[in-house]
Amino acid sequence: MAKFHCPGQDMRFWKPKDVFEASCPHCGAAMEFWKDDPFRKCKACGQKVRNPKIDLGCAKWCKYAEQCLGYMPEVETDPDMSVCEQLISAMKKVFGPDQKRVVHALEVQKYAEGIMAKEGGSPLVVMAAAILHDIGIQEAERKHGSAAGKYQEIEGPPIAKEIMEDIGLEEETVDHVCRIIGRHHSARDIDTLEFRIIWDADWIVNIPEECGGKSPDELKEFIERIFRTETGRSIALRRYIPQHSSEGIQK
Repeated sequence: MAKFHCPGQDMRFWKPKDVFEASCPHCGAAMEFWKDDPFRKCKACGQKVRNPKIDLGCAKWCKYAEQCLGYMPEVETDPDMSVCEQLISAMKKVFGPDQKRVVHALEVQKYAEGIMAKEGGSPLVVMAAAILHDIGIQEAERKHGSAAGKYQEIEGPPIAKEIMEDIGLEEETVDHVCRIIGRHHSARDIDTLEFRIIWDADWIVNIPEECGGKSPDELKEFIERIFRTETGRSIALRRYIPQHSSEGIQK
C-alpha cells in the first residue's frame, strides 16, 4: 500500500517561518518548534511546552485528517468534504438566508480556534460546538416566540445531534458538544475546557451588542469577571479596552 503523503506534512512545501524559535514559559530558554509539533520538551528545564503557533489546519479542513493524524472520525456524508466543512454547510442550511447568524457562528469559530491554540482542548469538540452553538435559535423563535438563551439551550442540542450523527461523529463527541450547546448561555453543570473556550469566544463576539452602554472601566471589570480562560480574557481586553481609551466599545 502506498504511503500517504500530506502536503502540509511534506517539508518540501514548508516555508522558513514553519520552523521557529519561542521562549520557554518556565525558564525563558530558547526553544525550536516545527509548525506541527503539539509539544516540545525544553532542554534547559525539562518542562513540556505547548507549541504557541500549532497549525490546526489539517485537523480542521483536510479530508485525510484521520489518516494523517489518527484521531479524526471518518467523513461519511461526503468524502470530498472535511468534517468542519460539513458542519458549516449544515449550519448554513439550517439558518438559510439569515446571514447575521451564519456570520456570528463563523466569528465564534474563529475566536474559538485562536483560544484553543493557546489553551488546548479537543479540536473536533471545539469546532463543532462553535459552529453549532446557536443552531437552535430559529426553532426557539418558532416554538417559543423568543430567541432567549434558555430556549436556545432546549432546542439546540437535538438539531446539533442530528447533524453530527449524520456526519458520523462518535457518540462521545456528540454528547459533549450537545452538553456545551445546552448550557452555552447558563453555564450550568459544565466546566470542561472546551466549554470555557466556547463561552469566551461567544462573549468576544457578543460584547458590542450586550455591553454597549458600559464605560471602559465597567467593561474591563466585566471581562475580568466573566471570562473563563486567560487567552479569551486577554483577547477581549486587547480588542475592547485600548490603552487610555475613553470611547468605550467601538461597534
